[in-house]
Amino acid sequence: MREEIDEDRRGFIRTATMGLAAIRLGVPRFSMMTRSLIDSVKQIDAGLLNVGYVESGPSNGPAVILLHGWPYDIHAFDEVTPILTAKGYRVIVPYLRGYGTTRFLSDDTMRNGEQVVFAADTIALMDALGIKKAIIGGFDWGSRTAMSMAALWPDRVKAVVAVSGYLLVNLQANMQPLSPKAELGWWYQYYFATERGVLGYSRNTNDFNKLIWQIASPKWNFDDATFNRTAASFNNPDHVKIVIHNYRWRLSIADGEAKYRDLEQKLFDGPQITVPTITIASDFDGAAADGKGYASKFTGKYSHRVLNGIGHNVPQEDPKSFAKAVLDVDG
Repeated sequence: MREEIDEDRRGFIRTATMGLAAIRLGVPRFSMMTRSLIDSVKQIDAGLLNVGYVESGPSNGPAVILLHGWPYDIHAFDEVTPILTAKGYRVIVPYLRGYGTTRFLSDDTMRNGEQVVFAADTIALMDALGIKKAIIGGFDWGSRTAMSMAALWPDRVKAVVAVSGYLLVNLQANMQPLSPKAELGWWYQYYFATERGVLGYSRNTNDFNKLIWQIASPKWNFDDATFNRTAASFNNPDHVKIVIHNYRWRLSIADGEAKYRDLEQKLFDGPQITVPTITIASDFDGAAADGKGYASKFTGKYSHRVLNGIGHNVPQEDPKSFAKAVLDVDG
C-alpha cells in the first residue's frame, strides 16, 4: 500500500514538473497533464455500464468524485484534480454515459438520459470501486447528479459542491412557461425536440457544442486545442441518443424508464438536502446568482458563493475556486 501511495505522489510530481517545463517552453498549458490523463483512463464494469474514468491521488485517501455535464467531459477537472490530490484526496473523474470511453454493457439497455440514471450510474461506480462514501462535486448535469445522489442516497454522500445550485427537475413544474427572454436561453432544448434537431446535432456535434461553450462562458477565451480535447469524447456511439433523450425527457415528450419511476417521483417532490453543501453561482446564473431561490432546500451545513466574471464551466474557468469549495465543504 505504501508503495502505491509513493508512486501516486511521484506521478503527481512528474506531471507537475512537466507542466512547468511546458509553460516555460510556450507549450499549451494543459498538454502534458492531458496526455497523462488520457494515458491513465481506466475501465470498470459498474451497473449497466463499462465506465471510463481517471483516478488520481493516494488510494487510501478520502474519495472525491467529480462529475461533468453537457457538452463537457473529464478535462473540465484537469486543474482541479492536482489541487485535491496534493491535499491527500483520492479523486475519481468518470465519463458519464454517452461520453468518452464509457459504454453500455448490453445492446438492450435503454439509452436514456433522465436525471436519476446518472445518479444510479455513479452509485454503481462507487460500489464497483469499493467506495462507501464520497464528496460529490459537479456542474451542469454533474450538479444535478450530485443533488440526486444526496437526496436519494445521503448515506453514500459525504458532502456536495454544486455549480448553479439546486437543479432537480420536476416534470410537472417544467410544463409551465418562462418569460420570453428566459425561454430564449433554452433554444437548443426546443431544437432537440425536433427530428431536424437530431439530424443537425448528429451532423454538427462539435460545431454545436463549441457554440454552447461560447454562449455559456462568453468571457472564457479557450483555444481550439482545449475544445478538441473534450470534443473527442463526443464520438461515443451513444452520445447523441443520451443528449436528445435528456432534453426531450425534460419537456415530457420522451418517456423515462419505468424502473426509475419511484426514484424520479422522490426527486419531483423537491427533497431537502441534508448533507453539507456548497453551491456556486456565476455570471451564467443571471438573476438567480444570489442563490436565495433555493437556499431553503439545504438543511445541513450550507454556504453559497458567487464567482463574478466566470461562466458555466466553473471548474475549468476557475479551478482554484472550485477546488477550494471541495476542500472547504469537507472541513
